[in-house]
Amino acid sequence: MTVSAGSLWKLSEVDLLAAYHGIRRQYVERKFARDTERARMEWQKAKAFTNGTGGVTERRNAVDASEEFGRKGQQVREMTRDLELLQADVDLIAMIVRLRGLSPGSDGRADGTHDGEEAERGI
Repeated sequence: MTVSAGSLWKLSEVDLLAAYHGIRRQYVERKFARDTERARMEWQKAKAFTNGTGGVTERRNAVDASEEFGRKGQQVREMTRDLELLQADVDLIAMIVRLRGLSPGSDGRADGTHDGEEAERGI
């Protein structure tokens, strides 16, 4: 979403809340897609590890050196970047909603985490 703070400030309350709802839904959908892709990649890595030959270190190195997993890892990193940009939009709209005296919901966090939880979960 490429909306400026000025144009968001000029929106009516109904349109602003609708934009907030829409951007949060989009965030959750993309986060689910990213997490699914990440889990799928980890499952494939585990499968490749168990199907490999040699000792633990050799199999781990073979999985880590795989070009296919490198591409998938890059795709997940790009999905994470897009997700962070979307989070910035969610935060901007939530801030404007709060400044205008409306209530965006619990605390405006799109993913339901509180400050500090992201570091604990390794996000």
